[in-house]
Amino acid sequence: MSGATSTPSGTQPEVRLAAGAVRGSREAGVAVFRGIPFADQPVGRLRFAAPQPVQPWDGVREAVAYGPPPPQAGFFGMDALAEQTPGADWLTVNVFTPEPGPAAGLPVMVWFQGGAYAFGMSGLPEYDGGRLVRDGVVLVTFNYRVGLEGFAQIEGAPANRGLLDQVAALEWVRNNIRAFGGDPDRVTVFGQSAGGGSIACLLAMPRAAGLFHRAIVQSAPGTVFTPALAADIATVAAAELVLRPTIADLSTATPAQFAAAGDAVMAKIGDWTHRWGQAAHRQIPFSPVVDGDVLPTSPWQAVAAGSARGIDLIVGHTRDEQRLFNVVEGIFGLVTEDQAATALATFAPGPDGADRYRTSFPAAGPEELHEIVNSDWLFRMPSFHLAQAQAGAGGRVHLFELTWTATGMDGIFGACHGLDVPLVFGNLDRGQPAALIGEDPTAAATVSAQLRAAWTAFATHGDPGWPAYDSELRLTQLFDTEPTITAYPEEASRLIWQHHTFAALPLIEG
Repeated sequence: MSGATSTPSGTQPEVRLAAGAVRGSREAGVAVFRGIPFADQPVGRLRFAAPQPVQPWDGVREAVAYGPPPPQAGFFGMDALAEQTPGADWLTVNVFTPEPGPAAGLPVMVWFQGGAYAFGMSGLPEYDGGRLVRDGVVLVTFNYRVGLEGFAQIEGAPANRGLLDQVAALEWVRNNIRAFGGDPDRVTVFGQSAGGGSIACLLAMPRAAGLFHRAIVQSAPGTVFTPALAADIATVAAAELVLRPTIADLSTATPAQFAAAGDAVMAKIGDWTHRWGQAAHRQIPFSPVVDGDVLPTSPWQAVAAGSARGIDLIVGHTRDEQRLFNVVEGIFGLVTEDQAATALATFAPGPDGADRYRTSFPAAGPEELHEIVNSDWLFRMPSFHLAQAQAGAGGRVHLFELTWTATGMDGIFGACHGLDVPLVFGNLDRGQPAALIGEDPTAAATVSAQLRAAWTAFATHGDPGWPAYDSELRLTQLFDTEPTITAYPEEASRLIWQHHTFAALPLIEG
């Protein structure tokens, strides 16, 4: 333990940690500390290494600005945004607390942002914790390596460096959070999309055992890679730089060059469907690797075997996961029968999967079939199966679905992927997700209050306010303007996928 302490300092709170003192700020009654390193800079000789202990500092370190994010993929302008904060301190945490000081003993919530394992930074305005912590929790957000830096299979380097960064951040929380008013024995991790998938992986990782006590998994993707698939993708990416996928070769490329190589692979990933299969069809070049060491098995296999039995879970997804991607890709309202048939042939489970979708959804046209099977394959069924695995292993899990239709852009997004993020944080008017909410946040505020109350209650005492899931009743909390508890509503999809196993995606040989 660090022996960290807190001392008031006028309007600027100070906390002394084992590595050194930090000075934050007060914002609307909340103490905020930004950009605190939890590990050494992963550059130079530490490039592609597991995270190493942070170097101590003298004096008081100003903790008022977010740390520089790790190299980003070019999606949504994230690469350009990252360039606005240059530097090598990629691995930093931010702490929002209503009551700094060891005596407070508040529950702790640690946020894992998403971004397809390719981008993501904790300093985005939608992740500001000021609203959430007023409900009586301490919030931690942090950066972890993404894209090729975090997940490429590189010869001589540990796999899943991004996951190892997450473990290091949780170790920092265990050792330091008491000084910020948090209880290290009541840590809840929560994350969405790749953040939720990361948490699913941590449930399977011996290195993460004991570092958190509850977990909230929002829209976990069902993609983990075999080493062969990950290595093949890394080889293609390195070839963009005329290099081999080894530490020696790739260390000669700058992080920006390496990130650009990942973007180049993404731009022509459709050329690799014959080798990378579903990952290429769905444009997913990065995912955690089931390497047998850092990640011993797939999360679904591990949880079914009892790896998370002692951890209380909330797991769920949105109703219309795929809708966001159809809008962004410009195909919303334009999906053809051929596109729907390709999606069904690619993603529906088993040899009769496509026929079962058409039989189970007889009134669905091409647009709806395309949307449902993509939603099911990538997010809805992996999340549901994680809940099933936990319940089947004798663990406690609460299931939810977000069914509230976003009001932005005349409601075209539906209850889409990512809609839960601004609702959980209560940040309805900032960041890119604000486009989902629109100019009138009245209805969104009602649903946001429901989610925040459930998440913080779960972090505080383990009860989010609805019954635990069991395989007989399948009770599910539906978050909407009028919340309801009902049997799991995606019954047709559940039956289609009931015998499917979410295993690591393979390299297709030949």
